[in-house]
Parts: sequence; structure tokens; C-alpha cells
Amino acid sequence: MDNEEKKLHVAMFPWLAYGHLMPFLEVAIFLAQKGHRVSFISTPKNLQKFPADLPPSMTLVELPLPRVHGLPDSAESTSELPHNMVPYLKKAYDMLEPAVAEFLANSDVDWVIQDFVSFWLPQKARRVGVKSAFFCIFNATALVFAGPPSLLIDSQARVKTAEDLTVVPEWVTYPTKVAYRLHEVINEEDIVNSDSNTSDLERLGRSILGCDIVAVRACSEFEAEPLSLLKKLHASPVVPMGLLPPQNKRRHEGDGRWSELKQWLDDRKEKSVFYVALGTEVALSQESMHELACGIEKSDLPFVWVVGPKASPGTIPSGFESRVLGRGFVWVGWAPQLDILAHPSVGGFLTHCGWSSIIEALGHGRALILFSGGFSDQGLMARLMDERRVGLEVLRDSRDGSFTSDSVAETIRRVMVEPEGKEVRANAWAMREIFGNVELGRKYLEGFARALEEGRASSR
Repeated sequence: MDNEEKKLHVAMFPWLAYGHLMPFLEVAIFLAQKGHRVSFISTPKNLQKFPADLPPSMTLVELPLPRVHGLPDSAESTSELPHNMVPYLKKAYDMLEPAVAEFLANSDVDWVIQDFVSFWLPQKARRVGVKSAFFCIFNATALVFAGPPSLLIDSQARVKTAEDLTVVPEWVTYPTKVAYRLHEVINEEDIVNSDSNTSDLERLGRSILGCDIVAVRACSEFEAEPLSLLKKLHASPVVPMGLLPPQNKRRHEGDGRWSELKQWLDDRKEKSVFYVALGTEVALSQESMHELACGIEKSDLPFVWVVGPKASPGTIPSGFESRVLGRGFVWVGWAPQLDILAHPSVGGFLTHCGWSSIIEALGHGRALILFSGGFSDQGLMARLMDERRVGLEVLRDSRDGSFTSDSVAETIRRVMVEPEGKEVRANAWAMREIFGNVELGRKYLEGFARALEEGRASSR
């Protein structure tokens, strides 16, 4: 088979969340740069945020998001909604099924790479001779915790009560304490129940069971045992995608706000500053935000705090910025996280424990102050990073998630400066060789591309 015959047409269809769109985009760009044709399917507002310099073999396919009662007309992603309104977005996303099926039927697509939400897609693809790959943007540890597809499809078999998610599952054969805290699942009704009659667990199970390949954002250098177990839990081939470390393209040197922050960081000692960011979707109550602010202040260490776009007036306590003047830098809205993490003055990261943020932080060797946002896999990631001793978790009440400013301050100081955090700092620094290794990441993506090329549908 010559080189031209190997070229594929791959369709990408991620869930409508920034943390899903970006990893899918990374994979799409890689495949397109290898000469494969890529059709990236999403809604107009999401695609408009993509960079203009995409590879020529990559096409953006806009599908208008159907309107559903209860969903604001302008909303097309989870970042535009409070958490309790995300089920309406899932309803609208499911209503894209006919349009996606029509696109596949009227094109020469070989593979469709899908997310967990579109559980209906593998069957639609198979009917028109298209193979499907489920791309899990979470890591192997999280997917192992979820369990075998048969249990996921019957949600009540996997989770009878919220407490079932607070213990290590019986199928996990290696030593670990990775499980949820009760406060991280007690309000997550969408995990096992849903207004759309399809829970997240069932969506995940059907996506896995229906696909031809399970691709996971993981590497054996960090998760050898979970990856090995995944291959036993799933009938479909499990292909590690690597960690998709960002390429570190800095485009903010001319930005006035970044220039101001960079100058502020330049004046600080190496690894003396801790960075605080809770992602685009975590929205703490005002009381919790004030407690967090008090803990940041009590740490008595220099910091950069990025307060997310969902912050409401009064999020930052009155007088806070004047009290920390000179020691702290508060930034409201979107910020260039990669540039901040890459700066030599930054030594630690108080994070909501999203997998992408962890990858970015450990790619620069930054020690983690673990403050789980409580959604999705974040609680599991907090436990895993604490277990691997690349970070320490802020002590919180297991039932309601409450915490004290003292526990925040103590954890920050332990990670950043106290002798007992020396091991954590050293371990995190060593992780650059895995999490920041672009060549290692490319090796895994090459393996995924080969799996697609070798598994192309015989009818194509």
C-alpha cells in the first residue's frame, strides 16, 4: 500500500466543553499534519474560537445547535452555563444526531473519533461503513475506576448509592486509594440519573462498547498498571494517546496585561510564587471563595490568583487586594496559563485538578496544591496526584466539602517551602521528563495514527 492509499478521512466530534474540545483539536492537528483529511464537527461558536492557522487538510464543519427549552439561546458550551443547566446542553447535543449521521453518510469518512456523550454515534457510523474510536480525554486511572462497559450501561448495577463511588472498585487489582469523596458525587445526579433518560455512566458504557478502538489520554510511563487493567476490562483494543503536552507556543508577549504580570514575576525569586486557578467551570460559593482567599492570604507567600470568568461581584473579599499589595497579583478573567506556569518564578499550582491543568503544571515541574473542583474526574485526580506524591491535598470535610483557611494556608506552605514538602517538590520537578516530553507525546500519537491506518474499514 503506497503512502497516498494510507491517507484517511477522519471526523472528530467532541463534547461541547473547552476541556474536551482542546485535546480533540490537538489530535486533529496532528493527524492533519500527517496528511490525513480531518473534518472537525462542532457548533459555530466553538469553532470560531479555533486558531486561524489550521493545517490545509483540516476542515471545520459547523452544525447549528438545536434549541431546547431551558437552554439559553446563546449557549453552546459548558463554560457558558451553571452546572445545573448542563443537562439541557446534553439534550441539545443529542439532537445533533441526525445531522452528524447525515454528514457521515454523505462523505467518505473512514473513522469518526467521538466523545463519551455521543453514545448513539458508533451504531450510526457502523451503518454507513465508518469505524469509530472513543477518545477518553480522562486518564487510565479514571477510566478504570468507571469500570467495565456492561456495568456502566446498567447504571444501577455500578452505582446504587453515592457511597458506592467513595470506595476503590473490586476490579482494581493494584494498590491504590483513588476514589471520590462523598461531597464530589452527592450533587452529581447526572452521573446515574439524567433528565434526558441517559446517565453519564450509561453514555460512557455505550460509547466504549460500540466503538472499534478505546483511545485514552494516558501513557505507560505514568500509568502502566491502569493501562494494563483497562485492556482486560474492555473488549475493544485500548490505545494510549499519550498526554498531549501543549506545544508551548507563547502568543502573549505583546499583551499589556501579560507584560505587566510578566514584569511582576520577573521581580520574584525562582520557584517562590504559587499560582491559583480553578478552571473555567468551577464556581465556588461566595463563602468558600472568601475562605480560600483568607487561606491564600494567611500563607504569607507570593501568589498569582486567576479568578475565573464565572466569578460574581463580591467573589474577592473586600480589602483583600490592598492587604496583599506587592505580594499577590489578582487577575480576573481568562489568563495565559501556560505562560504563567512556564515562568521560573512559579513553583507551585493550587489547582481544581482537571487533567489538562495537571498535565500543563507537571510539564513544567510545578508542585501541586490539590483542591478538587468536585466535577467529573477531578476528585480522582486529586487522590492520584496525592498518592504519587507530586502534590498534597487541602484537607476538606468528606461529606460537604467544607474547608478552613488554615488548612489552605498550611497545605500551600507545606508544598511550597516546608521541609516535609521537599519530596513533593522533587517528584513534581522530575515529572517534566514525562509530562513535558513532546517527543514522547508524539510517539504515542504516531501509534494511534498507525492503529487508525491499519484498522481502516475494508469497504473504504
